[in-house]
Amino acid sequence: MTHTAQRIAVITVTWNSASVIAEFLTSVQASRFNGELQVIVVDNESADATLEVVHRVMPSAVLVSTGRNAGYAAGVNAGIRRAEDCDAYLVLNPDLRLDPDAVQIMADTLASGGSGIVVPRLVDGTGGVRYSIRRDPTVLRAWGEALLGGNRAGRFHHLGEVERHEDAYRIERTVDWATGAAMLISRECASAVGEWDETYFLYSEETDYALRARDAGFVIRYTPAAQVVHLEGESHEAPALFALLTRNRVKLYRSRHGALRSAMFWLAVTAGELLRCRSRVHRAALWALLGRRGVVAQPGD
Repeated sequence: MTHTAQRIAVITVTWNSASVIAEFLTSVQASRFNGELQVIVVDNESADATLEVVHRVMPSAVLVSTGRNAGYAAGVNAGIRRAEDCDAYLVLNPDLRLDPDAVQIMADTLASGGSGIVVPRLVDGTGGVRYSIRRDPTVLRAWGEALLGGNRAGRFHHLGEVERHEDAYRIERTVDWATGAAMLISRECASAVGEWDETYFLYSEETDYALRARDAGFVIRYTPAAQVVHLEGESHEAPALFALLTRNRVKLYRSRHGALRSAMFWLAVTAGELLRCRSRVHRAALWALLGRRGVVAQPGD
């Protein structure tokens, strides 16, 4: 018989997160969880008051310093390595606010559903759903998003990667993958899959991890009963971040497919950015896809 995890490592990776980390930690403290939570804050060389805020709000938190801006995957790996005798790892962005029952619901789902990874329902500050469920990347979906745009393509199962039907966010279900803002990972899954791929630095690392978990035979379960507020990100507003997101999307597909299909995927994504290149963010993504140096800096290049 499978039992609910009794000791969970809550891992968050910070980088200049002073403006959000206090409310995040307060929401973790308010969690109604029957077991024990070990909070681990991995800091990527913040230049602001992030560490001071952590000390003030949660002195018991374990602080891990990477000594540099090592990226999200490297931070998660450092946190998992530091966790002590845990049944599961709850990886959370620092700009989240947990519902008090979210951790317990996710832990129960992990225990009862035969899952390796459980993800919650993400909402914005007003309670509106954030479209966090994803479908597998395919060439057809890349072309669908290029020609129709992500919002419209997502309404059609075969044409969009982002699930855009709100009904899909109301029921517990197995998903291809989901955004990595909040993921509860069983110890068995983490041991089988291994470390997060640090060559992605930021974006697509959670996709890679989720797909490798599925390759290892684990199920990814979405549970709407667990609700988490996720503040707005900057990836679609900052040219460098959007360029990195776009390039890593192609890199991920290439890592799992042959040369011909990868070329077709790259062509679809590039066409989409070309069609929208009047926008500064899409122009940056186009230059990154075309290999213009200096547009995106990423370790490992």
